[in-house]
Amino acid sequence: QVHLVESGGGLVQAGGSLRLSCVASGGTFSTLSMGWFRQAPGKEREFVASISWSAGNTYYADPVKGRFATFRDNAKNTVYLQMNMLKPEDTAGYYCAADPGIGAEQGMGAIAYDYWGQGTQVTVSS
Repeated sequence: QVHLVESGGGLVQAGGSLRLSCVASGGTFSTLSMGWFRQAPGKEREFVASISWSAGNTYYADPVKGRFATFRDNAKNTVYLQMNMLKPEDTAGYYCAADPGIGAEQGMGAIAYDYWGQGTQVTVSS
């Protein structure tokens, strides 16, 4: 059983930056592909970014390409989402997800993941 805990959310002005962290426990982190998803009120959960277990492959949703970056530190059992040039439409709850049996491209779909964190809120003011 893998337990995920996100942190780093908060309130930021448009154009600002935040870095989210997701710490994993209970599994072998270096074998887990990781994903980031977000969900705004009244909307479906959507893919943001994914990274393979080896960090050799990353994928991003079109709305965040060039602004967000995901990377991982296997020694710290942590995956990060660096968010720059934030926009009000980035406002959402952000969730990390993990699965040992998928690649980063497969990880673009929420259904691929067995483990989810509780989420952290990001609010971008205009």
